[in-house]
Amino acid sequence: MFDLFKRKPPEAVAPASPGEAEGALPQPDTEAGPKRSWAERLKTGLAASREKLAGALGGVFRRRALDDEALEELETALLTADVGVDATAHLLADLKQRYRKAGEGADARALLREALLELIGPLERRFAVGDARPFVMMIAGVNGAGKTTSIGKLAKWLQQEGHSVLLSAGDTFRAAAREQLAVWGQRNGVAVIAQEGGDPAAVTYDAIAAAKARGIDVVLADTAGRLPTQLNLMEELAKVRRVIAKSDPTAPHEAWLVLDANTGQNALAQVRAFDAAVGLTGLVVTKLDGSAKGGVVAAIAKQHPVPIRFIGVGEGLDDLRPFVAAEFVDALLPEA
Repeated sequence: MFDLFKRKPPEAVAPASPGEAEGALPQPDTEAGPKRSWAERLKTGLAASREKLAGALGGVFRRRALDDEALEELETALLTADVGVDATAHLLADLKQRYRKAGEGADARALLREALLELIGPLERRFAVGDARPFVMMIAGVNGAGKTTSIGKLAKWLQQEGHSVLLSAGDTFRAAAREQLAVWGQRNGVAVIAQEGGDPAAVTYDAIAAAKARGIDVVLADTAGRLPTQLNLMEELAKVRRVIAKSDPTAPHEAWLVLDANTGQNALAQVRAFDAAVGLTGLVVTKLDGSAKGGVVAAIAKQHPVPIRFIGVGEGLDDLRPFVAAEFVDALLPEA
């Protein structure tokens, strides 16, 4: 075991190049002009999804009556935005019921907002670090989802909340993952525990032991990126969870999956598979700023509702924030 940040000289851990890393390396927050609010950044990030909805929903929102033609247009719009068949059917049935109660001429956009918010609202669950020390968070995800980058941003957020953090470089499967996490450790000023080509479970066990010895509040355990179809790797992920429990029977205290919003409906298969392997307690949805498939959040809510803890809309340290359902719906829906 070695501590990349505190024990290795800087030249011994070379930063991963953008081509090697699963996502871009951390970028300084140097945006020119006045800093935009989170609501503005979220709306900008969801622009592609919103524009896809706007073309089909424009006519629906302008109509005085929510007739069959309008409902067909709405169905097409929702499916195009990757809301999914089940969630779309649910929203249409809910919307028709709300419209009958409100009366002809009711604001279709306002009613759709209410229906969407009721569907995805249960996914909003504010995250707080529990009493256990160290509080162990296991982070999983497929290669390219932005897992390691999200861990770096979560470390920053946790520090802002007043917690000390230690990172465990358990992604020994992907080239340059350890080096990429080391960059995040250096930027945030936190230790990174790793092994040369070590077993992910052993790395995580050593990291927890180090956290106990140093009085660290939170361990963020990176685990090897994998596809749900790679059964041997999924079993390895389950093994990591079992080994964590040996260090503390109550751990891991959180098990999160990082999802790339661009995967659309495939995200549901990932949620099911990883939930079966480790028992997910939360999701982190990334890359919403480059996706036209923001509606997948509704699909998750309908078919496999695991709480969405954070969402990401950019590469800056401050571009990963807790999920708030009302903010998300307002940013996703086009204006009437």
